[in-house]
Amino acid sequence: MSHNIVVVGGGVIGLAVARRLAPEHDVTLVDPAPARGASWVAGGMLAPVTEAWPGEEELLDIGGASLASWPGFAADLGIDLFSEGTVVAGFDTADAAQLDIVADYLARQGRPVDRLTGRELRRVEPTIGPGVRCGLKVVGDLAVDNRELLRLLTSRAYEAGVEFLREPVRAVRPGEVELAGSTLRCDIAVIAAGAWSGGLHPALASAVRPVKGEILRLRARDGTLPPPRHTVRALVESRPVYLVPRADGELVLGATQYEAGFDTEVTAGGVRDLLVRAERVVPAIAEYELTETAAGLRAGSRDNLPLVGWLEPGVLVAAGHHRNGLLLAPITADAIRAMAAGAEPQAEIKAADPARLER
Repeated sequence: MSHNIVVVGGGVIGLAVARRLAPEHDVTLVDPAPARGASWVAGGMLAPVTEAWPGEEELLDIGGASLASWPGFAADLGIDLFSEGTVVAGFDTADAAQLDIVADYLARQGRPVDRLTGRELRRVEPTIGPGVRCGLKVVGDLAVDNRELLRLLTSRAYEAGVEFLREPVRAVRPGEVELAGSTLRCDIAVIAAGAWSGGLHPALASAVRPVKGEILRLRARDGTLPPPRHTVRALVESRPVYLVPRADGELVLGATQYEAGFDTEVTAGGVRDLLVRAERVVPAIAEYELTETAAGLRAGSRDNLPLVGWLEPGVLVAAGHHRNGLLLAPITADAIRAMAAGAEPQAEIKAADPARLER
């Protein structure tokens, strides 16, 4: 059965959902500034294994299932994936102990990684500095240029017939989406507004919150060493940092993470902390050009699992993806398509059912 569906939110999740629904339904996507927000300032890592932590087995399963969909998802869009994998660096003894916890946990989950000494790590990724003590090599992780991804998703959604409405949304109720000066009627509304989803429906008021993250973009200059070939994630005195190379020689550096409400200003302290940590891991970046600073708001949830499913008849949610919005876009879009058609979604995504909030 074809429906009139309104998707609220035009980040990577909303765009992927709208495009997936469009061949079978009449779809309107509502967002005052689509293809921006947290998706625009993301690092582009598709890395469920290196995001793993004990107690988050369901998130690892969802991420692994979505990662398996990414090659087909990317081929359909016509976007290249970076497949060199990830190296994870530990700077001191405490960092090494954290990496041991992760490696032991992954082994128990049937996802072993290679443990490396600092010297072995530098043979794999020569840009790693001499102060790094140890590391992990993770094969199978991918990365994608997030801005090219957003451009292609927007273009493909237009081609599929999605109507874009650039207006703010005040509330979502069964059968209607309230805009600033009018109301859109619909059979199904999909809330995919990222960190702003919590203000659109009572069930999400305390379930989704903004988590601020700052990123920098750097570019190698003439005479400097080239950027890393791998995605580099690191702990520097227990504080995380990542560096993700781009095909054009640019390097995305992130990410701070803290609770600051809806503040999207870049702070001097955040920039300083990122540069100091990153330079200790990849010293060559000290000579790079700093081309951009930006901040975005990830959509955090109570248990780090996304919220994907029915809130009530006529209202679906696809939010709360936190650091994994890009990674989980394929499995989320497929799940919303299935549920809109009255079918069962992929088994792994059922752990993200928002009904767990009531329990």
